[in-house]
Amino acid sequence: MLRPVARLWRSLFVTHRSLTAVVILFVSCIVIALSTGFWLTWRLAYVALVGVPVAYFWSRFNLVGIEVTPDRSADRLQEGGHFEERITIRNKSWFTKVWLEVDDPSEMPGHRAKRVVTVPARGTKTWRADSIVRRRGLYAVGPVEVTTGDPFGLFRVTRRFGRAQNVLVYPRAVDLPNFSVPAANLPGEGRFRRRTHYVTPNASGVRPYEFGDSFNRIHWKSTARTGELMVKLFELDPASDIWIVLDMERGVHAGEGDESTEEYGVRVAASVARYFLMANRTVGFLSVGRQFDAEDAERGVQQYTRILEDLAMARAWGDVPLADLLMGESRRFGRHTTVVVITPSTHESWVEAMGMLQQRGVKLAAILLEPSTFGAGEGSLGVFASLAAIDVFTYMVQRSDDLLTALGAAPPLEVPPSPPGRGDGRARDA
Repeated sequence: MLRPVARLWRSLFVTHRSLTAVVILFVSCIVIALSTGFWLTWRLAYVALVGVPVAYFWSRFNLVGIEVTPDRSADRLQEGGHFEERITIRNKSWFTKVWLEVDDPSEMPGHRAKRVVTVPARGTKTWRADSIVRRRGLYAVGPVEVTTGDPFGLFRVTRRFGRAQNVLVYPRAVDLPNFSVPAANLPGEGRFRRRTHYVTPNASGVRPYEFGDSFNRIHWKSTARTGELMVKLFELDPASDIWIVLDMERGVHAGEGDESTEEYGVRVAASVARYFLMANRTVGFLSVGRQFDAEDAERGVQQYTRILEDLAMARAWGDVPLADLLMGESRRFGRHTTVVVITPSTHESWVEAMGMLQQRGVKLAAILLEPSTFGAGEGSLGVFASLAAIDVFTYMVQRSDDLLTALGAAPPLEVPPSPPGRGDGRARDA
């Protein structure tokens, strides 16, 4: 019962206040004119009676023959990049369209493409909107809304053109030329290899040619011997797998917005993935936040894109502790694996899980996000000491640290007596 009344109230006294005032004036003029016969009230009533329909049709006619074409630059961007779009309005009618409010609504922070334009008869209007993307994530842009009204402000009409477009913003990665982690043990003569579709120096055999195979893979000696086209099979180089494990448990993160352990963790993960993939290493990714993200260890640009897509959508909403994640996915880690853990957690349980992986021959590294510098009450000095006790290679990143410095400095020989100062990267080597 209250909902229809509230809707009526909003329509009369919020959305169409001018029209409500005109209707009240019209009724009042009719009552006064019938009571007194005063000529002015009759004239006012006639003006309201004619003016309201004219205003109604004016507002709708002003959008007839309008076409809007948005041209957006890309649907994949890097944090800190530019999002550009060009909006073109065409007036296909023989009448000028005045006072058109054009807006391309967006969830993207800082992006505005709103303008009031007048389009001449059979003419066009075009303008560009350029904004800097400052936050990773998935954002909806559009559809374009064109709003107009009558000269008296009684009616407002809105039409939408086109469709909404999703724009995925990848986190910004930092170049880490001096970053290093322990290398995994690789066997000697019986080297660890896997089949791959990449071209590598390691050819392991041949197979019959299939449609779509590149001609540079044809093995001509085998082709001459068998009388049919044969192509080479390749194996991965004997390098260890790198697994990046990003802790996205809700309860361990601190800070807000860009100055939060969540954003720093995502940026660190993107930078570490970029470092190893640029070195042509096989990299895997694990995280449990908004959802369970698991990318099997691969190499190449496509793998980097997949990891960036996971990181762009990553949120510290998870309810799985880091220790449970490490033990639950431990089957992925072997003696040919180096695991890099990124976390602000001060719980000792995940250090114990790291120790169990270490006993199986897994090489380990940790990047601690010092939570006390992000507003948390507890620091990570105890965890740092525990990791040093089991010889885990450890970096420490604090709020406002330069990642190039924090993840490229030489490791200390012993545990620092207090949390490192801002800008000092700390690492512990086995």
